[in-house]
Amino acid sequence: MSGGTLRLKVITSTRVVVEADADGVTFPGALGELGILPGHAPLLTTMRIGELAYRSGGRDHHLAVQNGFVEVSLAPADGGTGGTVMVLADVAELPSEIDVDAARAAKAAAETALKSAAGKEFDRQQSLLESAITRIAVAKRS
Repeated sequence: MSGGTLRLKVITSTRVVVEADADGVTFPGALGELGILPGHAPLLTTMRIGELAYRSGGRDHHLAVQNGFVEVSLAPADGGTGGTVMVLADVAELPSEIDVDAARAAKAAAETALKSAAGKEFDRQQSLLESAITRIAVAKRS
């Protein structure tokens, strides 16, 4: 590790959700949770549904994310001294943006649908359930 901070950017197709200096970032990689600290080796990986967390200004911050890509580079960008973490997510939501009632309703609907789903529909409902559970958990952190 080289020390310093990471420059974190979380971007969707419609907006920049987070742009901050971070002491560390964790996110749901395709094969499990990954943790990135300043000076991490370059990396390009896919991201699945889950919770992205980062520490900045002595506080922990959380987002609900759904699928995408993460690129870690050693090159500092926009002020970060320990590298850059660029997250390109299909969906990224701050806790304050999450409608908990809607997430609970989506969770219940997915649980019901899973009882009779098969094949690709089962996979789709499983993803909807995982998304709803993540959104509820992230919203509770605010």
